[in-house]
Amino acid sequence: MPPDSRFGLNRRSFLFGTAAASGLLAAPAALAQTAAMEDSTEIETAVRETSRRNLSSFRTLHWRDYFSNLNNGAVLCDIDSRCVHFWSADESIYRLYPSSVPLSEDLTRRGRTHVIQKVEGPSWRPTPAMRQRNPEWPAFVPPGPDNPLGTHALYLSWTYYRVHGTHDTRKIGRRSSNGCIGLYNEHIAELFSHARVGTQVLLI
Repeated sequence: MPPDSRFGLNRRSFLFGTAAASGLLAAPAALAQTAAMEDSTEIETAVRETSRRNLSSFRTLHWRDYFSNLNNGAVLCDIDSRCVHFWSADESIYRLYPSSVPLSEDLTRRGRTHVIQKVEGPSWRPTPAMRQRNPEWPAFVPPGPDNPLGTHALYLSWTYYRVHGTHDTRKIGRRSSNGCIGLYNEHIAELFSHARVGTQVLLI
């Protein structure tokens, strides 16, 4: 799909600008790492190829293909492309961010929801299912550098589902979550500033 000329960018400049800003074109050693991460359930086995596919699938989209209106703004989480789109209610702001996505299809939920709460400095409690799979995990993690929700979180109307940050930047662009959508902390901070309670969210 061709880029939207209203945003004044072409596909190539957008891809490389986004990748450079996010560090995706830097640190090739990190992209080449295929071992499971010590503190996650990551099982990605083709990191370099996955990163190339993720970058090549980044493209601007039009909100009308996914939403009937932009009331309260709209967030589109594209699980296959591993990216998040945001449109403001007045169409003056459009953002596209690389993201992490659920580890497997059985952890993936698709459909329409909305933001019900915004939390800066979120705490984290693993779900009962997470504790069952990983009994060694703590029952509660306070805000801070060890918190898997990063610096900001958008709580969705679906129980336990969030769009949130991460302190572990290796997870972005990969299948690495237990169901949530993760962004770089600087990106979730920006999205947090634009989104509001009631913002529409669609996961595809």
